[in-house]
Amino acid sequence: MRLQLPLFPGYVFVRLALRDRLKVLEIPSVVRLVGFDRHPTPLPVEEIETIRTCLTRRQLMAPHRYVRRGQQVRVLSGPLEGLTGVVVRQKNRTRFVISLELLMRSVAVEIDGSDFDSHPAL
Repeated sequence: MRLQLPLFPGYVFVRLALRDRLKVLEIPSVVRLVGFDRHPTPLPVEEIETIRTCLTRRQLMAPHRYVRRGQQVRVLSGPLEGLTGVVVRQKNRTRFVISLELLMRSVAVEIDGSDFDSHPAL
C-alpha cells in the first residue's frame, strides 16, 4: 500500500479572478484566502510552477521544515534541470528544497549532487 500525504496540509490552491473570491469562501471548510490585512495575496507564479514541474516529472516530494531563502542553486541536469532552489545536505542525502515564501512552507526532493551548480544562481 502506498500512503500519500498532502505537501501543504490545510491549503488548497486555486487560480481565480479576485471578483470570484466569495465563491471560494462559500465552500465548506474554507476559512480564508492567504493574504495581508484582509487582502488576498497571490503566490508567485515561479514558486507554483516549480512545484508543478516536480510533480509532473514524477519526483518524489515530501514536506520539509521551512527554509528561508539562502544561497540559491540552479539544477543543471536531470529531471529538475532549469529549476532553482536551496540545497540541503542531510546525512548521506542531498535534497533540493523549494519554499513557498508567503506560506512559510517547504517541500524537498532528493537530488543527485552532480545535478546542480554549486555557485549561486543568478
